[in-house]
Amino acid sequence: MQERSEEQIISRLFELENGGQAERRTELTEDQFLSLIQDPDDGRGYVFRHGLDETEGAEVPPGTEFWEYPTWDEATRAYDQLLVESGQAGELVEVDSEEELGDSETDGAEVRDRYSASDEDLLIDTEEVEDAGEVS
Repeated sequence: MQERSEEQIISRLFELENGGQAERRTELTEDQFLSLIQDPDDGRGYVFRHGLDETEGAEVPPGTEFWEYPTWDEATRAYDQLLVESGQAGELVEVDSEEELGDSETDGAEVRDRYSASDEDLLIDTEEVEDAGEVS
């Protein structure tokens, strides 16, 4: 197996994170994020700390760093430790954050929030549906 460069690994981690494959993600102060990611291709675990990618992949955001672990358990323990340290330093903004994640544009239908308290589809007029189902 060919060794990947640091830039290739960072690019892959952004790809996985933006694809919704980060197991955990925390927003830190100063527009920084801490993510726990397992690469499905090789099973390695990563802890990934980075700022906002405002160049759409053209440049690595300043302060970007990652730690690579051969097992998922090691990566999880390291992530938890960095989370504790970040909390003690007053850097935590939101645990389990999806802020600034991925591309905001999507193709196809708009999906309702799966955590919504309402089961009603706001795009369907329920009165019209009920009227159409009445038998005369």
